[in-house]
Amino acid sequence: MVIRLHIDRLLVERGLSVGDFAEAIGITPANVAVLKNGRAKAVRFTTLDAMCRVLECQPGELLSYEPAASSGSPAARAGSE
Repeated sequence: MVIRLHIDRLLVERGLSVGDFAEAIGITPANVAVLKNGRAKAVRFTTLDAMCRVLECQPGELLSYEPAASSGSPAARAGSE
């Protein structure tokens, strides 16, 4: 499973820089980079709330889910029985 954050696209659409975005949501530009590059292991709801407020979007516009491609996942094994 992969959860993707679409911060880059939304920042471009809203004309915001990473620095301005980071300042507006109260995190460092380095932490925005961690979110953008998919290296984050978790996102606080307060941070998600701030991102949606600043970007004027819904969480579903910011996040997307991609199922794992591996055949070793429990869901893939269940489908093969």
